[in-house]
Amino acid sequence: MRAMTRRRFITLTAGIAGAGRAFPQSAYPTKPVRFVTPYPPGGTTEILARLLGAKLQDRMGQPFLVESRPGAGGNVGTDYVAKSPGDGYTLLMGASGPLAIDVTLYKNLPYDPTKDLAAVILVASVPLVLVVTSSFPAKSVKELMDMLKAKPDAYSYASAGNGSPQHLSAELFKLMTGLKMVHVPYKGSGPAINDVVGAQVPIMFDSMISILPQIKGGRVRALAVTSAARAELLPDVPTLAEAGVSGYESIAWYGVMAPGSTSQEIILKLNREMGAVLDLPDIRARMAEMGSPPVHNSPEKFAAFIRTEIVKWGKVVKESGATVD
Repeated sequence: MRAMTRRRFITLTAGIAGAGRAFPQSAYPTKPVRFVTPYPPGGTTEILARLLGAKLQDRMGQPFLVESRPGAGGNVGTDYVAKSPGDGYTLLMGASGPLAIDVTLYKNLPYDPTKDLAAVILVASVPLVLVVTSSFPAKSVKELMDMLKAKPDAYSYASAGNGSPQHLSAELFKLMTGLKMVHVPYKGSGPAINDVVGAQVPIMFDSMISILPQIKGGRVRALAVTSAARAELLPDVPTLAEAGVSGYESIAWYGVMAPGSTSQEIILKLNREMGAVLDLPDIRARMAEMGSPPVHNSPEKFAAFIRTEIVKWGKVVKESGATVD
C-alpha cells in the first residue's frame, strides 16, 4: 500500500511538472518578442516586420520589437536567430538570400536554414524591378543593353548585398544576355536605393515593395519587372521577357523563421496568428499597394518551398559564376 501510494505521488508530481512546462507555451507570449530583420532599416524585411508586428501586438498582447542586425548579405541576422533559444521570443523576418541563395554562394555558411531554423510562414512573394537613376540615358531595356554591350563593365549595379535576390537577379540577367556589369553590394536595400537615387550607382534590381515609392516619386526610372506577367501597380512597365530577355523570371520572397529548436506548439500558434493578420482587409490592401498580396501557407509547405528554392538558386549561382567577392 505504501509502495502504491509512493508511485501515485511520483506520477502526480511528474504530471504537475509537465503541466508547468506546457503552461508557458500555451500562454505564449508573456513578454516582448524580438523580430529580427537581417538588413539595415528601410528595406523590405523591415517594412514587412513592422507591418506584421503592429497587428501581432494587438492580437497577442505583447510588443513585437523590430530589431535590425545587418551584415554579410543578411547572414549575420539570420545566424543570430538560428543560434537563439527556441522559446519563441526571437523571430526572423527572413528573405530568399540568406535562406536559399547563400547556401550555395557561401562556402562556409555558419547555419543550415533547413536544420537550424524552423519555417513559420511565407509572408510575401514579389517581383523585382529593373530601375536606373532618373538621369541615366537609357529609357528602355534595349537601350540599356546597347550601352552595356558597347562598354562592357563600364557600368555598375547596386544590390542589397551578396547573395540577395537583387544580386542574383542581376547575375541571371547577365547570364542570359551575355552582358557585363560591375556588382556593388550594400548592406541592404535602403542604402543601395539611396545611392541609386543619388546617381552614385546607376542600375539596380530591387523588390517592388521597397522601390515602388522611388518609382512613383520619379527618383528612379523603371525599365522592366522580373515576373512572368506585368505587375498591376506598374501596368505600363514591360516584363524582362517582353523587353527581349526571353524566359527571364525572378521573384523575391520573405517569410518568418524561428530557431530550429522552437516547439511545434509555438510554431503553429505563430502561424495561425500571422495568417489571421495577413487575412485582415487593411493588411491585404496595404500589401497590395506595395505590390504583394499575402501568400501565407503552412509551416510544412513553407519549409518544402525553401528546399526547392535552395536547389533552384544553387543552379543559378553555379551557372552564373556569382561570387561574394
